[in-house]
Amino acid sequence: MGSKNISDKPVGVLGAGSFGTAVANILAENSHVILYARKAEVVRQIQEEQKCGEVPLHSRVTGTDDLEMLANACEVIFPVVPSANLRTVIRSLSPYLHPYHILIHGTKGLDIQIPPHEPGEKITLSREHVKTMSEVIREESVVVRVGCMAGPNLAKELIGQQPAATVIASHFKEVVFEGQRLLRSDRFQVYGSADLIGVELCGVLKNIIAIASGALSGLGLGENARALLISRGMVEMIYLGRALGGNVHAFLGLAGVGDLVATCSSTLSRNYTVGNRLAKGETLADILESMEEIAEGVNTVRIVNKLAETYKVRAPITQTLYKVLYKGLTIKEGLQYLMRYPLNADIDFL
Repeated sequence: MGSKNISDKPVGVLGAGSFGTAVANILAENSHVILYARKAEVVRQIQEEQKCGEVPLHSRVTGTDDLEMLANACEVIFPVVPSANLRTVIRSLSPYLHPYHILIHGTKGLDIQIPPHEPGEKITLSREHVKTMSEVIREESVVVRVGCMAGPNLAKELIGQQPAATVIASHFKEVVFEGQRLLRSDRFQVYGSADLIGVELCGVLKNIIAIASGALSGLGLGENARALLISRGMVEMIYLGRALGGNVHAFLGLAGVGDLVATCSSTLSRNYTVGNRLAKGETLADILESMEEIAEGVNTVRIVNKLAETYKVRAPITQTLYKVLYKGLTIKEGLQYLMRYPLNADIDFL
C-alpha cells in the first residue's frame, strides 16, 4: 500500500498518544518514522515490542525520548500533543530547530495567555491572548514553514486502517505538498488548503458542538435533534471562525463540516463521550479524571465563550454549554433554552 519508494529521510512525530500513534503508522507507509514519547517506558515498549500501548506499530517506526536527535534526523516533524502542552514542548524542541524545518501539527485546541489583571477584575480575552497552534510554533521557534493537519480523523479508525482523508493547510505550498506526499496512501486521501487559520479553527470549534451532540444522545433525543444541532452548530462555527480570522470556505470543507459530522456522530470521539456521560448524570470532574486522554473541547468552551463576549458573536450553543459545564445549568435546562432561542433566518452568512 502507498508509495513503493521509501524515503531515506525519516519523518518525526512528536507525541505518542492515540492520534500521534495513528499518524506515525500512516507516515510509515511512505517513510521511516521517529516517534517521540516523553516517558522512557513508552520508548522502551516501542523499541522492544513494536507497540505503543495496545497499538501495533509499523516496522518502520522507531521510538525516542531525545528531542535533539529527533530534530537533527528529521526535516519534517508532526507535533501531535495536547494544546495545553504544545508551547512547552516546542520551547524544549526550539534550540534544535532551524529555518529549514517544516512543522505540521495535528492538535485541535487553543493556547491562552491570560492578560495581567487585578484580583477580581473582569478579564477581556481577545485574539492577541488566544493563539492557534501554528501561531504558538511561530512564536516559540525559528520555524517559518508551518502547517496543520485537520479533518474527520478518529484515531481508532485510522489505526484500524479504515479509509479516511485529511486536509493539510499552510500559507506555504511546499508544506501542503510535503504533507500530501508523506501521508497519502491507497486508503488515506490528503487535500490541501491555504487557509491555515480557518482550518485550525474548524478543528477547534467543532469539539464544542461534539460535546453538545454527545449530550443529546445521552438524553436519547434522536437523529432529528442531532441534525438540528449539527446544522446550527455549523452556522455558529462560521460566525466564530470569521470573528477569529478564518474564512467561510474552510468550514464548508472536509476540515469543517466533514470533521463536525464525524465527531458529532461517533462514540469514538472523546468530546462526544464527555457530553454523553454528562447527560447521564456524571460530574465533569469525574469524567475528566477517568479519561486517559484530553477532550480538547472542555477547555475550548471556556476560551471561546469569553471570545464570543469580546467580539459580540451570537454563539448560543457555546454559551449554553459553558453554563452547563461551569455554572451548574443542567443539560435538560440548556436544551430547553436552545430550543426556544429566537432565530429566524436559516442561513445568513453567505
